[in-house]
Amino acid sequence: MILPVWNQSQKRAAGVLGIICAVGLGIAMAVGELNVRIAQIWAFVTEQAAAHSVPECIPQIAAMIIQCSIIIGFISVSVMFMVWWERKISAHMQSRLGPMETGGWHGWAQTIADAIKLLLKEDIVPENASPWIHFLAPVVAFVPAFLCYAALPFGDNVISVDLDIGVLYIFAISGLAVLGIIMAGWGSGNKYSLLGGLRAAAQSVSYEIPRVLSIVPILMIVGSLKLTEIAAYQSGKIPFIPFLPKWFIFYPFIGQVSFVIFLICSVAETNRTPFDIAEAESELVAGFHTEYSGMKFSFFFLAEYAFVFLSAGMTAALFLGGGSGPILPSWFWFLIKSFAVVFLFLWFRWTFPRMRVDRLMEFCWKFLLPWSFVNILVTGIYILARMK
Repeated sequence: MILPVWNQSQKRAAGVLGIICAVGLGIAMAVGELNVRIAQIWAFVTEQAAAHSVPECIPQIAAMIIQCSIIIGFISVSVMFMVWWERKISAHMQSRLGPMETGGWHGWAQTIADAIKLLLKEDIVPENASPWIHFLAPVVAFVPAFLCYAALPFGDNVISVDLDIGVLYIFAISGLAVLGIIMAGWGSGNKYSLLGGLRAAAQSVSYEIPRVLSIVPILMIVGSLKLTEIAAYQSGKIPFIPFLPKWFIFYPFIGQVSFVIFLICSVAETNRTPFDIAEAESELVAGFHTEYSGMKFSFFFLAEYAFVFLSAGMTAALFLGGGSGPILPSWFWFLIKSFAVVFLFLWFRWTFPRMRVDRLMEFCWKFLLPWSFVNILVTGIYILARMK
């Protein structure tokens, strides 16, 4: 067996990566649980507001604005990181270097430079386009992603709005994003864009059904639609397999089938390879966003990666125990699990070829949907057997 020999550059890169990981762990341990810090800050703010006779509504409004700003900031930073990360992953899979120059260490500022470039690029509207529809489409595609993050638990009690119907809310709101894609295809006045929009609508509507059905077994077992309760239910060990955590992904058959179907449908919902028929550049130039440039194009890009992390976060909460884990704070564990699922999304893109349109639809209706119903039936039998 011949072991690879690291050159000086690789050793230096590994050392920098180790330092970054160590600093990240140190910050996580120093900050601790975010819900505790947030409670302390809120208590101080309310105490100061009461001491200075500030109306109660003012701190509440300020808190809402701060929460919205934090969500937007998190989405922006995470998307820039994921774009850079995907470039590096794809480069290593294809024996390339990827970004190396911009910003220094492995081109870490390349995405920032790209964002500035898109901000400065000219906004071109085709002559045959419907101006208002063409303008509103990127906004309609992105806003649902932003709204969904409000119900996503980032750890123990780290959530903007803990809805009783959190799962249903995320599915309902995220489904609206396809309207932005259809608007982009229709409003561009381009037949390639129109075909991309219609493909996206067909794919999204089709794969949303098995995606929802895939988590019905989890809802049956937990008996709640709250993501926080579903994540909390997974604490502890599985009774019949005591050496494994009580994560739903480890439930024999039920958990694995639900996880695989949910993951596949999530990739399809985000229009990523091998389910990127809405963008298929070999057939449709670029699909629904062919006629977009500058910041309008970047909004579609932002929405795609925002939904990727949203899907990964839901996967972590539904199947991987949310923020549960030893020693480290819950929010740190949640990020680790979520970005591990994001890595699967990136891995799939650079591994599998694009599916043909008819086979992609057949795969949904003839394979994923029947297995979703089978899994629900098995879960019902499991619950009845447990009750007896």
